[in-house]
Amino acid sequence: MITELFVRPGTRARKWTRLHDSVLLLAGSLFLALSSQVAVRLPFSPVPITGQTLAVLLIGSTLGARRGAASVLLYLFEGVIGLPVFAGGSLGIARLLGPTGGYLCGFVAAAYIAGTLAERGWGSRTRSAALAVLLGNATIYVVGLPWLARFVGLGNAFTLGVAPFLPGDLVKMALATSVLTIGHRMLSSGLSR
Repeated sequence: MITELFVRPGTRARKWTRLHDSVLLLAGSLFLALSSQVAVRLPFSPVPITGQTLAVLLIGSTLGARRGAASVLLYLFEGVIGLPVFAGGSLGIARLLGPTGGYLCGFVAAAYIAGTLAERGWGSRTRSAALAVLLGNATIYVVGLPWLARFVGLGNAFTLGVAPFLPGDLVKMALATSVLTIGHRMLSSGLSR
């Protein structure tokens, strides 16, 4: 039963931890769903400009590898079962099987990588946080581009699936880096008091 994944018999502390994790997973998936609604369609590309990559990198970095990836998987599940959570309110399995499906699947890997690096302390300094965010963002392209190439051809994949997004990605990566390092400093100073 699905509830057994989140709440197992045992101590109150274990039940509280499972509930806490469930709330974090749901909050992450909702944050990603909201960021997906910030979508600008490009007339020449099947890939829209969205706030999704920023959300994925922040989810992974703040929730950690396992919870971050699980939160993104929950988001994908929500879209597949018919909730309008994908870019611009779209929904359904067709979105995962279409040209942008590789990017959506890449979100899971990116959240896991960003989370793994954050768990190893890469969010504490600007340089390491920027590298973690860059690696997470690159992961989305590594998974998304080959999938997109199936629909638009290998020669067009970079032109339609990367080049128009680089300026926005740089802004989103800078914002994610700032949020992570400022958040880490705030947490560190709060814990040391």
